[in-house]
Amino acid sequence: MTRRLTTGAELIGWWAVLTGLWMVLIGPVDTLEWAVGAGAALLAAGAARGARRAVERR
Repeated sequence: MTRRLTTGAELIGWWAVLTGLWMVLIGPVDTLEWAVGAGAALLAAGAARGARRAVERR
């Protein structure tokens, strides 16, 4: 249970930071751009989580 909470918190953290970065870099944000940025940030958050786990196993 603790592992799932930790994983979820890490994914949410990465997602929030990457979505915020997307919004800052895009400038004036439309609804569609927000949705695309949030989706891309979710995929990148999963990749960041996987990369961190791969490095930990070394």
